[in-house]
Formats: sequence, C-alpha cells, structure tokens
Amino acid sequence: MSERTKIILRWWWLILPVIAVSAGFFVWRTSVAAPVAGTYQTSVLSRGDIDSAITSVGVLQPFKYVDVGAQVSGQLKNMKIKPGDTVRQGELLAEIDPAIFSAKVQEAEATLENLKAQLRIKEQQAQLATQQNSRAAALLKVDAVAAKDFEATDAALKIARSEIEVVGSQIKQAGAALQTATTNLRYTKIVAPISGTVVAVIAREGQTLNANQQAPVILRIADLETMTVWAQVSEADVTRLRTAGEAYFTILGAPDRRWNGKLRQILPTPEIINNVTLYNALFDVSNPGGDLKVQMTTQVFFVLEKAEDVLVVPLSALQQAEKKQGGGNGGGNKNGQGKGSNRTAGEGKQQGKKSKNPIVRVLKQDGSIEEREVTTGIVTQVAAEIRSGLDEGDIVITGMAQTKKNGNGQGGKKGGKP
Repeated sequence: MSERTKIILRWWWLILPVIAVSAGFFVWRTSVAAPVAGTYQTSVLSRGDIDSAITSVGVLQPFKYVDVGAQVSGQLKNMKIKPGDTVRQGELLAEIDPAIFSAKVQEAEATLENLKAQLRIKEQQAQLATQQNSRAAALLKVDAVAAKDFEATDAALKIARSEIEVVGSQIKQAGAALQTATTNLRYTKIVAPISGTVVAVIAREGQTLNANQQAPVILRIADLETMTVWAQVSEADVTRLRTAGEAYFTILGAPDRRWNGKLRQILPTPEIINNVTLYNALFDVSNPGGDLKVQMTTQVFFVLEKAEDVLVVPLSALQQAEKKQGGGNGGGNKNGQGKGSNRTAGEGKQQGKKSKNPIVRVLKQDGSIEEREVTTGIVTQVAAEIRSGLDEGDIVITGMAQTKKNGNGQGGKKGGKP
C-alpha cells in the first residue's frame, strides 16, 4: 500500500465520526421541527356570494291541474289519448257509449211534439168555447136562452183556457227533459277543460263508469309550464319565513343547478308526521323546457339574508382562541399565573378570557403563522363572511394535512392547532 493511500485512509477514519454526528443531528432537528407549510390544509381567501337559509325537503306539483271525470254512467267506448300527450282546451279525449242517451233524447223530443199537438187541440177547443159563450151572451140579452145555458158555455170557456195552461206547463217540463237528455248525450263526449299535458290515465277502454254517486275520474291534465314546490318547514323555522321572500331549490338529477322563486303562501293547517309538526310552504317556478317533473324531490332553501361579492372563508378556518393582552410568554396556568411573568392570579384569569370575535390563522410567505381576530357577517354551516381582519388573497389554515411527532413523542391531531 502506497504512502498516499495510507494518508487518505487515515483522514477518512477521522472524518467519518463527524459525518455520523452531523447526520444524527439533522435527523433529530427534522423530527422536532415545526411542520412545514405543506403539512397544513389551506385556503386562499377570495370573494364570492354567501347566504343564510332555512333548508327543507319538498316535492314538485303542477301549479294548475284538473281531474277529468265522467258526468254520466256507461261504458267507456273510446279513449283517444295516452299519458304524456299534449291537449288543447275543448279537444275530444274520450267517449262513452251514447246509445242509451241518444234514445232518451228521441223520447224527450217525441213527448214534446205530442204535447205541442195537444196544445193546438186545446187552443181550438178554447176558440170554439169562446164563440159559444159569445153567442149565449147575446141570446141571453134578448131572453132567447136560459141563464143556465149561458153559464154552461161560460164554464166550458174557462175550462178550455185552464187546459191550455196545463198543456203549456207540460210543454215546459218536456222541454227541460229534452234539454237534460241532450246535455247527457253531450256529456258522453269528454273534452279537455284546459290546455296541458295528460299526466295520468285512470280508466281504460271497455270499463263501465258509474256516475250516480260521484263523478269517476278518468284522467288528469296538468299545465306543466309552471310548477309549484310544496316544501315542508318545521314549526321552529316557519315563523322566520316571509311571503315574497327569496327561495330556491335543487333536484337530485341536477344538484348544481338552481331554480329560483318567491314564497307565495304558507298553508295554515300543518301536517303531523311522526309527532313532528310541518307546514307546507309554496312557491312557483317556470318550467318552459319541461326539465321539472311531477313528484320530483327537491332540496329547498329559503333565503333569510345574503351578501354578494364579499370575502368568504371556510368555516373550518374560524377558531375561538384565548385573547392575548399585554406581554408575557403565554396564557395563565391553573393557578392564574402566567409563564415568565409576575402577574397575579386575577391577571392570569383575565389573560385567559375568550375573545368575542373568532380567530383565523394566516400562513405567511416566510412559513410563519399569524393569528388574526376577524369580524364575521353571515355564517353558514360551511362558510362565513369576513368583514374585517383579513385581506383578499390571504392564505388561511383550515386544518392539518398530516401529523408530525413533536420532541416529546406525542402525535398531533388532524385539524388541531400547531
């Protein structure tokens, strides 16, 4: 082995312990050092819209709909529509067998004609009685006829006139019967009372309908251009709602899309479900594209207050921290005495007093953390409006992305204060 090689080996054995000590010191410093910026969950403070709202579950119903029924009994002969069809007001929807009703119309017409003929006979008889009575009256003046003969003709005239009145009343009755029969015949053709969409068909062709006690429902027509949200609001929240207040909802099929409306009505009578009192709050929305369907479930939000283009921070960034007052090295201990100070017990308690406003931790560019007291506005379950204390673009800490062991070997909790 050359002399140069021996010198290199000698220096290597001298340097090796120094390298080992340095590596150990580096590992120790890394394990006890504060977490780096990448270990925090952060959010950049930006502007946005925020609102405070009462949430509820609702269901969609047509704003205007009609249950179309049969007004006469009989067999449903022809159904001309099916669910989903669009119909116009007055359009023929279905037809009941008209045979019986057509026969009744003919019977009523015959009765009416018969009575009119009887009326003409009675009028002729009354005319004859009038002539006989006039002749008898003239003869009585010259004593050419007995008084009883005149009285007989006079009574016959009065009877003839009364019979005309009787037949006239019968004609009116027969006319009403004819009108009823004609109307019933017209009712065998069921037409659309409104324009809209056929949303349900209950009866089928060949089914016998009995309308003697109540009108059987054949189908339902709804105007789907406007839908009504029936939202159930608890009795604890319903007093906070106001008519014409802003409301919106989402549906399961489009959770990112909003439909907006104004509260139209709160029904006075509640529904009690599982001992919970719920009131129906109604508002209407336009549905020109037909995306909203009948009986869809909705997530409804009744807006109580809102703010637009304001600083918004995640709710997890807000903390209630002890308010620091004056110098010293920290909060008071159990005995009310602060570390590194000569404060009394009373002064220590004052140092541990809770701040009225929440605290937000801001991650600065150099990796340090600054606690700031902020003033909040609208606060929801996920976010809060910041009115003062922070600036747009600040990086706020919302939690811990990972845990680091401290020098005592204790693990930090996710989301805890570092």
